[in-house]
Amino acid sequence: MPDNSGTSGRTPETHVIDFRAAEQLLAANDPRGAVKLLDPVIAAHPENTAARLLRARAFFAAAQLRPAELEFTIVLEREPDNAFAHFALARTYQRQSRPDQAKRHFRLAAALDPNPEYLEAARFDA
Repeated sequence: MPDNSGTSGRTPETHVIDFRAAEQLLAANDPRGAVKLLDPVIAAHPENTAARLLRARAFFAAAQLRPAELEFTIVLEREPDNAFAHFALARTYQRQSRPDQAKRHFRLAAALDPNPEYLEAARFDA
């Protein structure tokens, strides 16, 4: 059967399996492994916000803060009301010693979702 996926043997089903496996790797503290699985998924489906959010979380967990920032920003361009993405981007800015940008996104996260963790972080003053 010919491969029509355009990504050397990768199929939509394979991408779903890779996405789920990446979730498991991230949960098992292997963020770099998760990124490796997600790269071809996102190459084939750049519009997939869930895959981008998972890759952003993996970059953050691997302390790859610039790539994490880029991915969280892309997610927020597509889903400006995603409270978790604002919160995670704020944490990314916080780890980069960019408190003004962090505070803005902590506050946006808290405004979008009154999650106690978001509300507490919105009062961040560093």
